[in-house]
Amino acid sequence: MTSKVIIKSINYPANTLKRADRALWCSPFKLNLFTQMRDRSISLQDIAATSGIEKNYTKKAIAETEAESYLMWLLKVGVLRREVDGQRLTDSFRLTPLGRQNIEKWQQQDEFPRPSLKDQISNWLNRWLQWSF
Repeated sequence: MTSKVIIKSINYPANTLKRADRALWCSPFKLNLFTQMRDRSISLQDIAATSGIEKNYTKKAIAETEAESYLMWLLKVGVLRREVDGQRLTDSFRLTPLGRQNIEKWQQQDEFPRPSLKDQISNWLNRWLQWSF
Protein backbone atom coordinates (compact mmCIF):
# COMPACT_ATOMS: atom_id res chain seq x y z
CA MET A 1 0.00 0.00 0.00
CA THR A 2 1.43 3.36 -0.99
CA SER A 3 0.67 6.58 0.79
CA LYS A 4 0.20 9.82 -1.05
CA VAL A 5 1.56 13.04 0.41
CA ILE A 6 -0.55 16.10 -0.28
CA ILE A 7 1.18 19.43 0.00
CA LYS A 8 -1.16 22.34 0.42
CA SER A 9 0.18 25.81 -0.23
CA ILE A 10 -0.36 28.52 2.32
CA ASN A 11 -2.82 31.25 1.39
CA TYR A 12 -0.85 34.44 1.97
CA PRO A 13 -2.57 37.83 1.89
CA ALA A 14 -2.31 39.57 -1.50
CA ASN A 15 -0.29 42.46 -0.04
CA THR A 16 2.26 39.98 1.39
CA LEU A 17 2.69 38.34 -2.02
CA LYS A 18 2.99 41.72 -3.76
CA ARG A 19 5.58 42.97 -1.24
CA ALA A 20 7.59 39.77 -1.74
CA ASP A 21 7.41 40.09 -5.54
CA ARG A 22 8.48 43.72 -5.36
CA ALA A 23 11.43 42.90 -3.07
CA LEU A 24 12.58 40.17 -5.47
CA TRP A 25 12.20 42.31 -8.59
CA CYS A 26 14.06 45.26 -7.03
CA SER A 27 16.94 43.16 -5.74
CA PRO A 28 20.26 42.87 -7.60
CA PHE A 29 19.67 39.11 -7.92
CA LYS A 30 18.58 37.07 -10.90
CA LEU A 31 15.76 34.56 -10.94
CA ASN A 32 18.33 31.77 -11.35
CA LEU A 33 19.59 32.34 -7.79
CA PHE A 34 16.15 31.71 -6.34
CA THR A 35 15.37 28.72 -8.53
CA GLN A 36 18.64 27.21 -7.23
CA MET A 37 17.60 28.05 -3.65
CA ARG A 38 14.49 25.90 -4.06
CA ASP A 39 16.64 22.78 -3.97
CA ARG A 40 19.60 23.79 -1.82
CA SER A 41 21.05 26.54 0.28
CA ILE A 42 23.41 29.04 -1.35
CA SER A 43 26.23 30.69 0.58
CA LEU A 44 26.92 34.40 0.62
CA GLN A 45 30.37 33.80 -0.93
CA ASP A 46 28.70 32.18 -3.95
CA ILE A 47 26.52 35.26 -4.45
CA ALA A 48 28.92 38.16 -3.80
CA ALA A 49 31.60 39.66 -6.03
CA THR A 50 32.41 38.03 -9.38
CA SER A 51 31.19 34.63 -8.19
CA GLY A 52 27.61 35.87 -8.41
CA ILE A 53 28.05 36.88 -12.04
CA GLU A 54 29.85 33.66 -12.96
CA LYS A 55 27.03 31.57 -11.48
CA ASN A 56 24.34 33.79 -13.04
CA TYR A 57 23.05 34.80 -9.60
CA THR A 58 23.52 38.58 -9.83
CA LYS A 59 22.97 41.29 -12.43
CA LYS A 60 26.37 42.81 -11.63
CA ALA A 61 29.21 42.21 -9.20
CA ILE A 62 28.16 43.33 -5.72
CA ALA A 63 30.16 43.57 -2.52
CA GLU A 64 29.55 40.99 0.18
CA THR A 65 28.11 43.61 2.55
CA GLU A 66 25.65 44.82 -0.10
CA ALA A 67 24.65 41.25 -0.98
CA GLU A 68 24.10 40.45 2.69
CA SER A 69 22.02 43.60 3.15
CA TYR A 70 19.71 42.62 0.29
CA LEU A 71 19.50 39.03 1.50
CA MET A 72 18.58 40.23 4.98
CA TRP A 73 15.83 42.40 3.47
CA LEU A 74 14.46 39.35 1.64
CA LEU A 75 14.65 37.49 4.95
CA LYS A 76 12.60 40.22 6.67
CA VAL A 77 10.05 40.17 3.84
CA GLY A 78 9.73 36.42 4.39
CA VAL A 79 11.13 35.12 1.10
CA LEU A 80 14.35 33.64 2.53
CA ARG A 81 15.57 31.95 5.69
CA ARG A 82 19.08 31.38 6.97
CA GLU A 83 20.42 27.90 7.11
CA VAL A 84 21.41 26.47 10.47
CA ASP A 85 23.94 23.74 11.05
CA GLY A 86 24.42 21.84 14.30
CA GLN A 87 26.44 24.65 15.83
CA ARG A 88 24.98 27.96 14.70
CA LEU A 89 23.51 30.05 11.89
CA THR A 90 25.46 29.79 8.66
CA ASP A 91 26.08 32.29 5.87
CA SER A 92 23.77 30.29 3.56
CA PHE A 93 20.22 31.10 2.54
CA ARG A 94 17.27 29.11 1.22
CA LEU A 95 13.68 29.83 0.16
CA THR A 96 10.78 29.84 2.62
CA PRO A 97 7.32 28.56 1.63
CA LEU A 98 6.43 32.17 0.70
CA GLY A 99 9.56 32.39 -1.44
CA ARG A 100 8.77 29.09 -3.15
CA GLN A 101 5.26 30.28 -3.93
CA ASN A 102 6.56 33.52 -5.43
CA ILE A 103 9.29 31.85 -7.47
CA GLU A 104 6.83 29.30 -8.90
CA LYS A 105 5.04 32.17 -10.62
CA TRP A 106 8.20 33.25 -12.44
CA GLN A 107 10.09 29.98 -13.02
CA GLN A 108 8.98 29.72 -16.66
CA GLN A 109 10.55 33.12 -17.36
CA ASP A 110 14.22 33.82 -17.95
CA GLU A 111 14.13 36.75 -15.55
CA PHE A 112 11.93 38.73 -13.22
CA PRO A 113 9.71 41.47 -14.63
CA ARG A 114 11.34 44.88 -14.63
CA PRO A 115 10.10 46.81 -11.57
CA SER A 116 8.19 50.01 -12.24
CA LEU A 117 9.29 53.27 -10.67
CA LYS A 118 6.38 52.89 -8.22
CA ASP A 119 7.65 49.40 -7.29
CA GLN A 120 11.18 50.71 -6.75
CA ILE A 121 10.02 53.60 -4.57
CA SER A 122 7.67 51.41 -2.55
CA ASN A 123 10.40 48.80 -1.99
CA TRP A 124 12.92 51.49 -1.02
CA LEU A 125 10.49 53.09 1.43
CA ASN A 126 9.55 49.76 3.01
CA ARG A 127 13.20 48.81 3.32
CA TRP A 128 14.26 52.19 4.69
CA LEU A 129 11.44 52.27 7.24
CA GLN A 130 12.28 48.70 8.30
CA TRP A 131 15.93 49.54 8.94
CA SER A 132 15.36 52.96 10.50
CA PHE A 133 13.67 51.64 13.66
